[in-house]
Amino acid sequence: MTFIWAARGRDWGFRFLRNGGFSDPLPPYEAVFTGLDLGAQGYRMVGPHGALRLTDPEHRCDRAGRPLTHEFVLMGPEAIVVRSVDDGLREVWPQVRDEYARIWNISEPR
Repeated sequence: MTFIWAARGRDWGFRFLRNGGFSDPLPPYEAVFTGLDLGAQGYRMVGPHGALRLTDPEHRCDRAGRPLTHEFVLMGPEAIVVRSVDDGLREVWPQVRDEYARIWNISEPR
């Protein structure tokens, strides 16, 4: 599955954890998420891409106590397969769950 994944950790701020094959994932990320209000969780098609925002399913928070969220830009067939937050939890979250569990609580991932 190809996607851009952005999140925060316990002690580190917003960063791209997967780049979807782009050398700079910021422009495609901004093209999908800028001006998009999905609330704490949501899914919406934006052109050919899917915008998915999930509240951390493990209920992790940052050092200030704010719930952590994950934002995904889904591309290609994945953008069509995922049609809801529930689909995202079932199809996308398992692909990053273990990776995030290893890094969310360290001071500087990667």
